[in-house]
Amino acid sequence: MRHAVIAVLAVSLAVTIVAGQEKVESRLQECGTVLEEVLGVPDNIPQDLLDKAECVIVIPSMIKGAIGVGYSRGRGAMVCRSGKAFDGPWGAPAMYAVDGGSLGFQLGGQATDLVLLVMNPRGANALLGSKVKLGANASVAAGPKGRDATAATDATMRAEILSYSRSRGLFAGVSLEGTSVRPDNDASEAIYGRRLRARAIVAGDAVTVPEAGRRLVNLLQRVSPANRSE
Repeated sequence: MRHAVIAVLAVSLAVTIVAGQEKVESRLQECGTVLEEVLGVPDNIPQDLLDKAECVIVIPSMIKGAIGVGYSRGRGAMVCRSGKAFDGPWGAPAMYAVDGGSLGFQLGGQATDLVLLVMNPRGANALLGSKVKLGANASVAAGPKGRDATAATDATMRAEILSYSRSRGLFAGVSLEGTSVRPDNDASEAIYGRRLRARAIVAGDAVTVPEAGRRLVNLLQRVSPANRSE
């Protein structure tokens, strides 16, 4: 009887682990879908900004925690250009989490997709190290849209991170002051099968791009193959 109980528990644990892994892989696949859709809208992220970004964070379906509380959370992935100077090809994705109080926009009970551009090495290194509070540990601004080169230049001078949202088909820059961004180490472990720091993942040496992340990484490599930041 005891052996039977142990066997049942072992099977249940294995099923739970597999289910958790599949959930994280599905989330990573959705990151590629969301970014592809965002880059496909007519008035999207300026190409000049994308070409100057060191890293890109995609958070699909960020949700509001409770009515009237204004607390939101989301899970997604960050991809950085490989190399110490972030000047190589786009590396493997590390899983990330976003948590915050007032995010500067109303979700209205509907999930909102977020895209963050990390515009300089200081911002990238902060995010790769530990939990970062936007506006305190790293400057953040609503990203400009379309082909306005002047707005794009001004934005990169002001902020280390540029933020965008998409909700109900509408795409816009969004303020994320006070929001926390951190590595989601448990989710990364589910993807890669071992405990790894975000920096080791995105550097491109410790792991290869998993199947679930290829759409996201291949898309970035295709639309922005070289880092054009000064």
